[in-house]
Amino acid sequence: MSEPAAEVVFDALGEPVRRRILELLHDGPTPVGRLAERLPVGRPAVSKHLRVLSDAGLIEHRSVGTRNLYALAPGGLAAAQQWLTATWDTVLAAYAEEVSRRAPGRAAPRSQP
Repeated sequence: MSEPAAEVVFDALGEPVRRRILELLHDGPTPVGRLAERLPVGRPAVSKHLRVLSDAGLIEHRSVGTRNLYALAPGGLAAAQQWLTATWDTVLAAYAEEVSRRAPGRAAPRSQP
């Protein structure tokens, strides 16, 4: 995924209420009313948070009768995961290179007993 996709995901995850919504959705598809009951904000605010999460590709929405159900989107965190993996790989490679550069062929210092 591209960096802008990861940026959208991280922006969406920057809000604690949105992260809590994702935690609540781990239990499966949930109607907005049930989510609102378990959050410290009102139903209109929950709906706005759900829209942001949906726009970021983190959740999916479907209507069942008169109920709107929200669920985690498969692969919704893939952009963030790919960004983190690439960043971590770069950091580890830079660290390994720096260690090699500073101490070629030298053993680590021994600690005193």
